[in-house]
Amino acid sequence: MKMQEPVSDPVAALVIDLLEWLGTRPRPYGEVMEAWRTSCPRLPVWETANELGLVERCHVPGLGAMVSASPRGRALLAGGVAWRNLRSPSGP
Repeated sequence: MKMQEPVSDPVAALVIDLLEWLGTRPRPYGEVMEAWRTSCPRLPVWETANELGLVERCHVPGLGAMVSASPRGRALLAGGVAWRNLRSPSGP
């Protein structure tokens, strides 16, 4: 990871962990949900990653639903975008 700045927000740090865990290959949706879904309202890792457009889902014939880091998520990991500059794709 080539992050440009340290991330102090615990949710942000966990979202970055999720993106690193996804790596460069898609993972099965069920595996991702088992590892990353939480019922804790203070740690909405999966929800935040989706809201910010950092992950994407697709259907692969024979494999089912798969999850991977989106181009935006990969840019965050590569240092091409700073966490503090992220905004929801549908937000301001």
